Parts: sequence; C-alpha cells; structure tokens
Amino acid sequence: MKNTLSICYLVLFGQVAFSQSPVFKSDKGIALNGYDPVSYFTQNEAMRGSSEHMSKQGDVHFYFSTEANKVLFEEKPEAYLPQYGGFCAFAMANMGKAVPADPTTFKFRDGKLYLFFNDFYEGKPFNTIIPWNANEKDMLTKADANWPDLSNGK
Repeated sequence: MKNTLSICYLVLFGQVAFSQSPVFKSDKGIALNGYDPVSYFTQNEAMRGSSEHMSKQGDVHFYFSTEANKVLFEEKPEAYLPQYGGFCAFAMANMGKAVPADPTTFKFRDGKLYLFFNDFYEGKPFNTIIPWNANEKDMLTKADANWPDLSNGK
C-alpha cells in the first residue's frame, strides 16, 4: 500500500503547486479542483464552484457555487477549509505527503472535513477512504502528527 501511494504521489505531485501554507490547488492556483468548500458544510455535498463566485486568499483561488457561500467563506475561511490543506488524509497519515485528493470523496469527523484520493491505479480502483475508515483513529493521530511539518515547510 505504501509503494502504491508513493507512486501516486510521484505521478500526481507535478499537478499541484504550493503556497506558503500548502493547499491542494492546480497550477493555475484553483483550490480543490474548483469545488466549493462551503457546500460540503451547508449541503453535505461536493459542488462545483464557478469563477463568477471567486475569492482569492493569498495565491489561491477558491470557487463557490453561490455568492452566499463566497460571503460565508470570506467571513471565516478557516471554518470551511478541509483538513491537511485539502490533500488526501490517508496519504498524510500513511506517508506524511501531500497527495492530491478527489474532492468528491470526503467525510466529516467532529465537524471537520477530510478529503481522499479516489482514482484508478494500475487499472484498478483505489479509494483511500476505505483503509482510512478501517483504522480511522490511528490514521487521524498519524495525519495530525505529520501535517505540522508539511504545513510549516519542513
């Protein structure tokens, strides 16, 4: 499993750019593949945002599905950001690496949003929410321990 995640990381890392505080974003600076971070919390759904409702935070552009969601985000962005900068929670726990996540594969725990890698690898479906759920408490402890070093640029 670690080798698989390492390969996924190497393949996908080139598509991700970093700001001072790492956030999962495209090379054009669009966070979360253009998904609205507020919609997870308000509708329990991953909804595509639009450049029509965009907020820039540093060098990161966040898209929203509605102007109301944009306003909510701008009032308190930290309340709506996914854990680990929107990178895959399982990879953060297992490897301490920033692996891009699939914004449509998510879950909440204690009011916090977690995203996961979910794509094909070597022709087989590979969804990291499955091993995360199998040992969530341990995964959460490891990811929380690994994130500060990565988010502080160490």
